[in-house]
Amino acid sequence: MDKAKNAVAKVPELTIAFWLIKIAATTLGETGGDAASMSMNLGYLVSTIIFAVIFLVAVIAQIKADRFNPVLYWVTIIATTTVGTTLADFADRSLGIGYAGGSALLLCLLIASLIIWYWAMGSVSVTTVSSAKAEMFYWVTIMFSQTLGTALGDWTADTQGLGYAGAALIFGGLLLALVIAYYATRTPRTLLFWAAFILTRPLGAVVGDFLDKPVDHGGLALSRYGASIALVLFILVCGTVFRQRPAQVSH
Repeated sequence: MDKAKNAVAKVPELTIAFWLIKIAATTLGETGGDAASMSMNLGYLVSTIIFAVIFLVAVIAQIKADRFNPVLYWVTIIATTTVGTTLADFADRSLGIGYAGGSALLLCLLIASLIIWYWAMGSVSVTTVSSAKAEMFYWVTIMFSQTLGTALGDWTADTQGLGYAGAALIFGGLLLALVIAYYATRTPRTLLFWAAFILTRPLGAVVGDFLDKPVDHGGLALSRYGASIALVLFILVCGTVFRQRPAQVSH
């Protein structure tokens, strides 16, 4: 197998199992990030630095890997969502940018990342990743999308007053609309993928907040540690029951 196919084979096939694990991973990012910054009292900045180091180590290992490794891939995804949680909270709350400002800034960065990726490689489809350069674009884009999701979820649930359950219904409804578009229209699959990938993050963010926030704030007040462990177990079960296979190569 040549290097191009090896690189593409490190990206998992897009199945229902992929999306189940993705939503669980983004929810874990919220509970895990909050556990470090709030429950452990490390603060947003220190937590962001810690998770950023984990993310960089995971990404380097992922890019250097010569074949698809589901454990490594999902560890990297979880790393992006935990650092995205604490980074968004740091920007929104500690720097005072606010949820709306943070969401707008991150949306611009995400769009810029996709444009630059397309300009440099000619495609932003995950099945055309065939080099370390393309994979770096892939992970930078994912990083921006995960951070955007945290800010967008908080903005919808808190600033707009929809609450965690209301925000979850909104983002769940949008994802359902994408599923309908996938089966009923000819909307480009790459566009639908990135839209779904982005929307699963705010869904996970508000579900995570719903699990661990105080009852008087609309949450269930569950332990952040307990919720995080339960989500890890769910991901492990899904990964065991539904075998993760590499995506098919397209050129």
